[in-house]
Amino acid sequence: MARKACGAQGGSPYDRGMTSPHADDPHRDVDPHDGRDETEAERNDRNWTEILQELRVIQTGTQILTGFLLTLAFQQRFTDLDQYQVDTYLVLVVVAALATALALTPVALHRALFRRRAKGIIVRIADRVLKATLVAVALTITGTAMLIFDVVVGRGAGVVAGIVTLAVVALAWLALPTIVRRGYPRA
Repeated sequence: MARKACGAQGGSPYDRGMTSPHADDPHRDVDPHDGRDETEAERNDRNWTEILQELRVIQTGTQILTGFLLTLAFQQRFTDLDQYQVDTYLVLVVVAALATALALTPVALHRALFRRRAKGIIVRIADRVLKATLVAVALTITGTAMLIFDVVVGRGAGVVAGIVTLAVVALAWLALPTIVRRGYPRA
């Protein structure tokens, strides 16, 4: 496999003159034990591409959920909501807006640091921001299920729906990856 030079597309702090375990050879495999033959720049490019795919998924879902919430205030039955339901709705709008803003943050960061040889730091920050986005989306999904059941069936059903939704999200997004990760220890 031909090696690309760690240059303008490279993103690691090593490209900016920092000490690297591979400083003597920028074409050397960054982790010979991971089953891939890639430089630091190639790894950052691959990780950024994977993050972009995740962003596409989460942005679509977040925008649809946020759009749904924003339309609720203009529905005829909205005036029938009690104060708890209105407060819950307003909190959900804020959390959904936060999730949308967080989901767009890696793109804005990439734009601000484009061609600055900062892809390594962009990838690390985007990873953390995406985790925070998932938390905001989980809260929005949970709260939305809770609010809908509260309005349609009653307060008790709303609480149950919120707890069940949060449990399902926790199992799917936290427990399952943790269980699977145990089978794939880091090198």
